[in-house]
Amino acid sequence: MAEIPHLLVHAHDDNVGVVVVEGLTAGTDMLCCVTHDNSTFRLKAEADVPIGHKIALKDFKAGDTAMKYGEDIGKIVADIPKGHHVHTHNCKTKRW
Repeated sequence: MAEIPHLLVHAHDDNVGVVVVEGLTAGTDMLCCVTHDNSTFRLKAEADVPIGHKIALKDFKAGDTAMKYGEDIGKIVADIPKGHHVHTHNCKTKRW
């Protein structure tokens, strides 16, 4: 049986991925799939992250830009280490 991805990344330029499994826990060796070309890589989850939420693919500093779908989706407002949860507590929209 093939391994099921834990995280989807839409484009190679993205720096966040989306959790696609229930109950992802810190320490999980995630299979990550780039949907643009179905390439894969591995990343360790450094936090429990709910399905549908994002995980940092790199270390972020406050002021950095989060990229998803190859597009700017928000401003990082607090440092986020690679493998940690990215959500409204540390990433804000630039729309307003």
